Amino acid sequence: MSLTIKVHFTSITHLNFSTKPCTFTGYNTRIRPKPIYHFNPLTSTSCKPKRMQAPVQSSSASVIKSSLIEPDGGVLVDLVVPESEREAKTVEAQSMPKVRLTKIDVEWVHVISEGWASPLKGFMREDEYLQSLHFNSLRLKDGSVVNMSLPIVLAMDDETKEGVGSSSAVTLVGPDGDSIAILRSIQIYKHNKEERMARTWGTTAPGLPYIEEVITPAGNWLIGGDLEVLKPIKYNDGLDHYRLSPKQLRKEFDKREADAVFAFQLRNPVHNGHALLMNDTRRRLLEMGFKNPILLLHPLGGFTKADDVPLDVRMEQHSKVLEDGVLDPETTIVAIFPSPMHYAGPTEVQWHAKARINAGANFYIVGRDPAGMGHPTEKRDLYDPDHGKKVLGMAPGLEKLNILPFRVGYIFTV
Repeated sequence: MSLTIKVHFTSITHLNFSTKPCTFTGYNTRIRPKPIYHFNPLTSTSCKPKRMQAPVQSSSASVIKSSLIEPDGGVLVDLVVPESEREAKTVEAQSMPKVRLTKIDVEWVHVISEGWASPLKGFMREDEYLQSLHFNSLRLKDGSVVNMSLPIVLAMDDETKEGVGSSSAVTLVGPDGDSIAILRSIQIYKHNKEERMARTWGTTAPGLPYIEEVITPAGNWLIGGDLEVLKPIKYNDGLDHYRLSPKQLRKEFDKREADAVFAFQLRNPVHNGHALLMNDTRRRLLEMGFKNPILLLHPLGGFTKADDVPLDVRMEQHSKVLEDGVLDPETTIVAIFPSPMHYAGPTEVQWHAKARINAGANFYIVGRDPAGMGHPTEKRDLYDPDHGKKVLGMAPGLEKLNILPFRVGYIFTV
């Protein structure tokens, strides 16, 4: 028996086609003494370089830039304290009340600090939390709306709340006791776990991975405020050189003179169907008139459930895919998206798409049952497999992103 995979794209939504610039151990990684890869994904390839296409010229003869899409809010957030201020801020942090972070909390600090959640500048205060929870979006001061489908919040227990008292700022300390960040102009409010679960996942059924790992054991209070991260978050697992910030990715897209960037997220290894899809997407973009579309292959690198393939194994396989020429290293950037995984289906896929806007991608590929999983107590999918791509085509704040939905057909022959 053989298996033929046919990839069919449905119509592309959000038609913005234009060639004009428009130290803790993380989850599911095994520490290695050396990086899995022996080259930097941005500066080297494992095959003989090919001749790059000449940069496309506009009518004014200026090189097209791959800053093709503005970050949400217009400015990419960067909350890491400048090195010149680091020592003074660290000393200041020692005198503040402390809020201890879990490993997943640190992953969220990483996400916020690099601008993946722009224009968010810290853990959500109550007004931001309610907008995110009930509207999947935030309304900015100028009246514009940005997508924010997942609440990004920090929980604490009664004892920690009592220790914070009337302080206006706290120090966030990692699992090993090191000062990670300062949270200023804080607000403390009630953590209604049942409401959060029901509105984010559409169910309060037991057994959902993120709920079991994060929300159930969390405290009954949420603390929000403005974040100042004392130094860049590092994991020391041999993969930090793949954790490229939105600022680094945008710079690389410009360096490669991309006129389109299409992002594809995975939390499992690349298989032949994925490779066919990504190569076919580039072919289609070339047919549309783009001259140098770049693929951002962007595996999720934060918390995942126990039966997902570990991150180090996935990255080694992704490296092999480039080494063997299944994907072209010159037109592909492999990087790690540091967000934890919620498995919240259509609600979460909006977050995945929004974060890639901030990274500089103006196309996003979405397939069957994105961010979905089986129901934890019943023998069925938790979400309708087609709802994720439908929601992306309608979601508030994602209008500037071109959505590339696809479906896969399987033909068995004997």
